[in-house]
Amino acid sequence: MVYTKKHHIPVKIIFVRNRNKRSECLYILSTDIELSDAEIIRIYGNRWSIEVFFKASKSLFQLGKEVQSRSYNANICHTTIVFTRYILLEWIRRNENSPKTYGTLFFNMCEDIQDMELPDTLRSLMKLFIEIANGFSAENTKTIKSKLKNWITSQTRFVQALFANLCWES
Repeated sequence: MVYTKKHHIPVKIIFVRNRNKRSECLYILSTDIELSDAEIIRIYGNRWSIEVFFKASKSLFQLGKEVQSRSYNANICHTTIVFTRYILLEWIRRNENSPKTYGTLFFNMCEDIQDMELPDTLRSLMKLFIEIANGFSAENTKTIKSKLKNWITSQTRFVQALFANLCWES
């Protein structure tokens, strides 16, 4: 933590070492000294990818130079086409450089999720709802349970059978 010379503003400097080249280091300066080091690095990473996107759009895809028009709609169309080209090229780069497929990514994200059948899930959700309702005043709990029972009886036989054995007493 240091202070700027001219205005004495407190700033936090984060040093990030390059994993590939130990002699190189990135210095990140933040005026929000309350943020953790990890949060500052995360925000910087997001901002850097945005900067790279705009740099590529302007220099490689000629955003603002390729089309000369005074029409607002024409400029919107050109910008959309430039951004779409960038997205497609990034998608191709990602597919060629990443060993992971979408299926692998899906299963990696879902490995902690336990498969439950829909009826079991609905029963579990209803039990949780009743448990929360039991925490209200006796009058409110009675009203909620009454409305819930009326709703269940107005449903199909499948739903009625699904919630038939619920414990309604607290």
